[in-house]
Amino acid sequence: MNISTRKNSEEWQHNHSHLTNEATCEHACEMQEQHHNHKCCEHHHDHDHEQGHHHEHHHHEDLRSQIWKIAATVVLLIVAVLIEKFYTLNTWQLLLVYLVPYLLIGYDNLKEAAEGLAHGEAFNEHFLMSIATIGALCIGFLPGAETQYPEAVFVMLFFQIGELFEGYAEGRSRESIAHLMDIRPDTATVLRDGQEVTISPEQVSVDEIVIVRPGEKIPLDGVVIEGSTSLNTVALTGESLPRDVTMEDEVTSGCVNISGVIKMRVTKEFGESTVSKIIHLVEDANEHKSKSEAFITRFARIYTPVVVVAALVLALLPPLFSGHFATTFPVWLYRALMFLIVSCPCALVISVPLTFFGGIGGASRKGILIKGSNYMDVLAQIGTVVFDKTGTLTHGHFAVEAVHPGKCDEHHLLHLAAHVEHFSTHPIGIALRDAFPDEATDGCRVEQVEEIAGHGVRAYVGHDLVCVGNTKMMEAMGIPWHECNLTGTIIHVAVNGEYAGHIIINDKLKEESPEAIEQLHQAGVSRVVMLTGDRQEVAAEVAGKLQLTEFHAGLLPTDKVRYMEHLMHERSGEGFVAFVGDGINDAPVLARADVGIAMGGLGSEAAIEAADVVLMDDNPSKVAVAMRIARRTLSIARQNVWFAIGVKVAVLLLAAFGVATLWMAVFADVGVTVLAVLNAMRAMR
Repeated sequence: MNISTRKNSEEWQHNHSHLTNEATCEHACEMQEQHHNHKCCEHHHDHDHEQGHHHEHHHHEDLRSQIWKIAATVVLLIVAVLIEKFYTLNTWQLLLVYLVPYLLIGYDNLKEAAEGLAHGEAFNEHFLMSIATIGALCIGFLPGAETQYPEAVFVMLFFQIGELFEGYAEGRSRESIAHLMDIRPDTATVLRDGQEVTISPEQVSVDEIVIVRPGEKIPLDGVVIEGSTSLNTVALTGESLPRDVTMEDEVTSGCVNISGVIKMRVTKEFGESTVSKIIHLVEDANEHKSKSEAFITRFARIYTPVVVVAALVLALLPPLFSGHFATTFPVWLYRALMFLIVSCPCALVISVPLTFFGGIGGASRKGILIKGSNYMDVLAQIGTVVFDKTGTLTHGHFAVEAVHPGKCDEHHLLHLAAHVEHFSTHPIGIALRDAFPDEATDGCRVEQVEEIAGHGVRAYVGHDLVCVGNTKMMEAMGIPWHECNLTGTIIHVAVNGEYAGHIIINDKLKEESPEAIEQLHQAGVSRVVMLTGDRQEVAAEVAGKLQLTEFHAGLLPTDKVRYMEHLMHERSGEGFVAFVGDGINDAPVLARADVGIAMGGLGSEAAIEAADVVLMDDNPSKVAVAMRIARRTLSIARQNVWFAIGVKVAVLLLAAFGVATLWMAVFADVGVTVLAVLNAMRAMR
């Protein structure tokens, strides 16, 4: 699979500086001293926002200008028609009357056509419209031909109306992406030498302390060291439920602080932060065209010159063979002009890329980042989904699942185990402490803590000697222990040499995992597989709970790649294979799959970099959502293609038999374009 490269990202940023200039800022900063670096970043950051606002303002001004121009042309066209009806004018005088509205509405189009000719790019929609309308203006000077001045103005008028709708739709799509760009924080309040300093996030270093007040965005990734609050994560994950954070919790840049004041220690520079990477991912999406888009682009380059040559042949050959060139030429020239107008590929060239752009924007609002529209083609045809287990289908961290006491109650057994593991940094110790949060405040003394490698921990809790560990520890102490029929990590507890019970610790299934598997089956995915490095019995239990098609356990990263290649070989035309994972060890198989889907919240940087799609809230059920969005986007694109081609072929056939009029030709081009653009806008929802 193709992996987005830094080069692509930088090229996109250079071409679209109104969205972000982070790469430019970083490059400039490397060339200067740190003091000048700060000023440079601050200047560019401010300039970036000014440029963005200027671009948006300019877009709205253009739309208003177009509307006024269209309205003025309609009025002038009505006046011209009335003059033609009530006054007797010769052909030249009538031409001058109609030239006023024609040039008003057509100036920009004629200018674009002339610039295309000057740059050697003549064959575009502007050129086709200009040739067709100039021909319609001139046809009245041929012997026996009727004037077509109103038609010429109407062609230009409807073309501009089509451009207006296109501009509006593209603006809506860009606003959808720009909404995501709003997650970029403007400033950060840093504590330096006991003083609060407000600076650009690019200027903040790792390990600095940042204060975030209610209503402010989290400027960089970090860890809360003081205070607690609720965070609005909707811009990152698409989830409306606020997330509560307190001391030692990790926080992600781009979230909005809702309630309390917090202090956080920065863990990543701005360039490596979550918000920065999200913006890069969305920007990179423009670099990867879908098969449909690439086909339409190639098609238009070949198609347009062929159409021009065909129109010339249609205008000249039939009159030459008729034997009455002078009388038949106006008729066939009129048909050739209709042919030019109908054949213009605007509807395809505009609506298909706009559909994919809207689909990517709509997915980003759901917390699904698709790195390119080419992955839409693959997502829509997935037949097999392969999941990693830990961190993907499960939470990825240990938690107490069950407590089986012997001579004491559950509360007291947890109380003793949590106290013994008070100083442990092992995931099992953390799980025991999390299960008994009152452990730090109940005043019990913990003394003579001794960790026995490969066995467990023992310590005095008050006057009792408590041993917490595995079966090896119990056997070494000569303490009989009880078997447990539950799957998971079993922690045995003994007090003063007597068995007190055991605690089962497990990596819990995510609440969304069963729903995710069910939705995939409903979406037509025939095979759902789990590949994990975990033990066979643990994998079997998870696979059983989720009713997976198959699973393979005890795998190394190279084993996962081998199984993935085997699955891709076995698919035999039954759709593509997707892999969903989150860890560093998943990066090779994410890159190898037809489409790699990474968990963006807790996922490793390597996994996110290797993946083609990123789920920002780590919710596995979003895989089915991404598939639905991709299928709907492709469906809309196909609707536009078949509708545009169908109408154009129908009008061309009518034109060949002399039934079609220039009005039909205008609808077959501009009308179809407007309808296709409006249909493409549905992809944003």
